[in-house]
Amino acid sequence: MKLDGSRLRIVLILLNKFIVYMCVFCQIINNELPSYKIYEDEKTLAFLDIAPVNAGHALVVPKAHYENMEAIPEEELAAVIKTVKKVGLMLKNKLGAAGYNLSENNDPLAGQIVPHLHFHVIPRREGDGLQLWPQRKYEAGEAEEVLKKLLS
Repeated sequence: MKLDGSRLRIVLILLNKFIVYMCVFCQIINNELPSYKIYEDEKTLAFLDIAPVNAGHALVVPKAHYENMEAIPEEELAAVIKTVKKVGLMLKNKLGAAGYNLSENNDPLAGQIVPHLHFHVIPRREGDGLQLWPQRKYEAGEAEEVLKKLLS
């Protein structure tokens, strides 16, 4: 069966509804699954991670379903980042965190488990044991090669 424009549009709408239906974060946003909500506005939601790195570890999500950073419009991303900042301040002011780490795992290879864009806001305390990822130095000529590719 060949799909014309209107049929294809219907298939895409149904597919999107199925993805949203199956998405655990969309289910939390729609109050179909319980969560510990700590902040909510028209475009975003923040709630405690069920597997925290440290107590207070929160996730910030857009209410609309976007799989990753490339999918979300910039104005929607700006709303998410504003909420990330609010949550970070909450962790400092209300939980006494000395600082916090931000993380967004973009795509499965980078560690994204739930295919709904989300930012981790992880409170930090002295001696909490959380380590930053290992670093290395560029090999000779490697930085120039990367720069050339990025700017081409």
